[in-house]
Amino acid sequence: MKICSCIDMTAENVDILMEPSQFEEAAYLLRSLANEVRLRVVTTLARVGEMSVTELQESTGYEQSLLSHHLTGMRARGVLSCRRRGKNRFYSIRDPRVVKVLKCVLTCGADGLPLGGNDKLDEKK
Repeated sequence: MKICSCIDMTAENVDILMEPSQFEEAAYLLRSLANEVRLRVVTTLARVGEMSVTELQESTGYEQSLLSHHLTGMRARGVLSCRRRGKNRFYSIRDPRVVKVLKCVLTCGADGLPLGGNDKLDEKK
């Protein structure tokens, strides 16, 4: 059974996620992304590569305190990397699986059509 172009649930591929630790890891990754703010941040970083908190704030329209809260959590969970230059912090995606999961979720719309313009995600494989 093929659910979408990202998910192949044929018998030979289902065994990949049979270990309990793999289920736990997948759930952890999905929880790390399961919020509109975090999804928007990750989508923005997937398109651009690296951004400062100020750039993310301007791009997403979220308040600095809200962004910082989510950025800190995603960094702690290993989703994002952070580097400092002077007073600025620059964030980027650390775990490449995040982009794959995000691309799959955003392209699994009705009739197999993308939910939004996500052409740039193809470049970040």
